Amino acid sequence: MKIVSATVLDELAAKAAASPRGRAHYTIHASDRDPVQRFFVAANRGSYFRPHRHHTRSELALVVRGSFTLLTFDDHGVVTGRYVVGADSGNLAYEAPERTWHTLFADADGSAFLEVKEGPYDPATAVEFASWAPPEGDPAVPRFLEWLRSAQPGARAPDFTAWRS
Repeated sequence: MKIVSATVLDELAAKAAASPRGRAHYTIHASDRDPVQRFFVAANRGSYFRPHRHHTRSELALVVRGSFTLLTFDDHGVVTGRYVVGADSGNLAYEAPERTWHTLFADADGSAFLEVKEGPYDPATAVEFASWAPPEGDPAVPRFLEWLRSAQPGARAPDFTAWRS
């Protein structure tokens, strides 16, 4: 039996604050081979989740603290949807269908969600990152994240390579 207390979320938020990535994970499943992958993620406002998609699996996330903004895109990086999920939004969770480009960002430091995906986990096929979005650690990430925070449906992802310096 595993019981996940609010203390776990507090500890995750502290780890996220200390992490260069601005986020931390708490895994519930026993191994990558489990047929259902389950974990909590705490993130700060500066954490960057590069836009991505999963070809063979959907992704379910239940926000348990704070709130996140979720963006969906077409194949060319045009925003197709913008949703707030979590505290005071009226939305508790989201499910991104397979092959749907998406990203999210925390609206407040220490926001957290429970993510559930079909396993087993295979790093070779788990995720495809968008070529029109900078990779983690790229100098363009802060400006791209700033763009994400204001991007509305119909907006196209800018050429991030021009932001490198």
